[in-house]
Amino acid sequence: MEQQYPVLIVDDDAKLRDLLTQYLEGYGYKVSTLPSGEGIIEEVKNSSPAIVILDIMMPGKDGLEVLRELRPHSNVPVIMLTAKGEDTDRIVGLELGADDYISKPFNPRELLARIKAVLRRAQEPDRTATQNSGQIKVAGVVLHLAHQKLEIEGESVELSSTEFKLFKALMDNPGQPMTRDDLMTSVWGKDFNAFDRSIDVHISKLRALLKPYPDHESRIKTVWGTGYMFVSE
Repeated sequence: MEQQYPVLIVDDDAKLRDLLTQYLEGYGYKVSTLPSGEGIIEEVKNSSPAIVILDIMMPGKDGLEVLRELRPHSNVPVIMLTAKGEDTDRIVGLELGADDYISKPFNPRELLARIKAVLRRAQEPDRTATQNSGQIKVAGVVLHLAHQKLEIEGESVELSSTEFKLFKALMDNPGQPMTRDDLMTSVWGKDFNAFDRSIDVHISKLRALLKPYPDHESRIKTVWGTGYMFVSE
């Protein structure tokens, strides 16, 4: 029996909601569901899910709109359910703060594996914080490990779990080029099956967070033919 993490499923397909509820509850997860994105912020506040499974293709307000509304209120990990082959939806979802995606139709066992992987990644920062001094400081940029925040010029910048891990991977190796594979392994683990642009999308998000600070907006440098590097000078 798995640990009883609460899971919120948001999908307009009643049969799929019932199927996933039965399957995940069989592994010890506590499942709540919504037929649309309406009321998701209140539901997240009330049920405090450890993870949200969010369908993109829903009538009315689609999953991307729902995620856009949710992120200012919560950093709960989100797995997006996308149409097969819709790379655009995947990219936009990652840009908005999704942690992973899975294409329909899918085997419930694959979703379970991805839930486990995302939850495992979400819990790792706390373990890391106990093993370090509590922060990483490079060229005036401070990454606070325990609170999963970035501090720039005295201002605090909130980070999602993925953003935190990517900043940490880069700032742990200042001035050293890191390949896309190295970054994906550091952030998602060796078993993560990402499509080619995943890292590039997330790097764009990190650069957007740095952009308001002219002295630091170019800290993340593209190393052509290799990957990316956090500039320390």
